[in-house]
Amino acid sequence: MSKVKSRLAGFYKLSIDERRETLAKSTGVALEAFEKLSENGGMTMELADHMVENAVATYALPMGIALNFALNGDDVLVPMVTEEPSVIAAASNAARLIREGGGFIAESDPPLMIAQVHLLEVQNVAHAMRDLQAKREDLLLRMAEAAPGLVRRGGGPRDIELRVLDDGSIVVHLIVHTCDAMGANAVNTIAEKLAPRLAEIARARSGLKILSNLADRRLVRVKGKIPVSALTIDTPELKAGGDEVRDRIVEASRFAELDPYRAATHNKGIMNGIDAVAIATGQDFRGIEAGAHAFAAHKGRYEPLAVWTKTAAGDLEGVIELPMAIGTVGGAVTFHPGAKLAMQLLAQPNTERLGQILAAAGLASNLAAIRALATEGIQRGHMSLHARRVQFQATPNESQSQGGHI
Repeated sequence: MSKVKSRLAGFYKLSIDERRETLAKSTGVALEAFEKLSENGGMTMELADHMVENAVATYALPMGIALNFALNGDDVLVPMVTEEPSVIAAASNAARLIREGGGFIAESDPPLMIAQVHLLEVQNVAHAMRDLQAKREDLLLRMAEAAPGLVRRGGGPRDIELRVLDDGSIVVHLIVHTCDAMGANAVNTIAEKLAPRLAEIARARSGLKILSNLADRRLVRVKGKIPVSALTIDTPELKAGGDEVRDRIVEASRFAELDPYRAATHNKGIMNGIDAVAIATGQDFRGIEAGAHAFAAHKGRYEPLAVWTKTAAGDLEGVIELPMAIGTVGGAVTFHPGAKLAMQLLAQPNTERLGQILAAAGLASNLAAIRALATEGIQRGHMSLHARRVQFQATPNESQSQGGHI
C-alpha cells in the first residue's frame, strides 16, 4: 500500500464513485467496502436486531472524509459521520492551515480507566481508610484475578485510590489499564467483584459499582501552529491581514476562557469534530462527551477545552487537552460495517493513535468555528451548505454530489 496522502486537491469536485476510487487507491481499502455501505449504511435488520432492543428499522447518516490532516508527521484521511452541514469542509480547511505550520503534534496518556466503588455507612472513616491502604497489595491481586484477559495482554490493575466524600462515605477508585479496549465491561466487572471485600475491610455497605466517564487518567493533548501569513483572507467579500485574523481568533479564544456561556458553545464546536469521528469509528460518543464536559469543569469552573494564543514569533498556536475513553476492540467497532470501514481508512490505529485523531479533529473544528466567527461570521459557510439541502429537497431527482470546498 502506498503512503496515504490527505492533501487531495479538488476532492469535492469528484463524483461519489470517483471519490471512492481515489480513497481506495490511496489507502488500499477495497472498493467493495464502500459499496457495501451504500444501502442503509451496510446494516442489515438482523444486525440491528442484535444491537438494540425492539428494532424496527435502520437509520443512516452520511459518512464523509476530512482531508489535509497531518498528525505526528503522517497524513491521515479522517472519516466523519454527521448530519450537520459544513463540519467536514470546515475541519478540512482548518487542517490545511495547521498543515502549513507542520501539522498536528499529539501525545496520549496510557489507557487508564477508573472504576468506582461507593462505600456507605462507614462506622469509622479514619480506620477504614487505614485498613484499606494496608490491604492494597491484596486488593490489587484480587483485581488481577478478576480480569485475567487484560493481564494477559499487558493491562490490568495499576493502582487503588481512596477519597472521603462525607461523614460515613468513602469512594474507592480502582485504576485499570484497559489496553486497546474502551474498558467499560472490564472495569465494571472488577468493581463488582471487589466490592464485597472492600466493604468487609471498611466495615461498610457497598453502594454503586461503576466506571467513571471522567477518564482524567487517559488524557490526549494535541497542538497545532499556523504561520500568520497563512491566515490572510483575500476574497471579494472580505479582506483581512494575517495579523488581524490571528488577533481576532486569540480574542475569541480568550472570551471562552473568561465566560462559561461562551465556553459551552466553544466546546460544542470542538465536539462537532470529535463526535463525528467517534460515531464513524463506533465509539461511545456519549461517554466521550460526558468526560469532555466534566473535564472542562474540573477546576471548579467551566472552561474551554482548547485555547489559541500568539507565539513569540507571532504565529497562531492552538492546544487541546481532554479525556479520551475509546476502544479499537470490542463493541460496535468490531462488527458495525461502517466502523470497520472507518478503521480501515485510518490504517487500524491503536487506542492512543485513534484518540489523537479525534482530538485533532476537535481542534480543527474549533479553529474553523472561531475563525469564521471572528471574521466573516458563522452563517456564511454554514448557510451556503444548508442551501444545498433546500435545493435537494426541491429537486430530489437531480444529482447533488458536490460537497463544500476543501
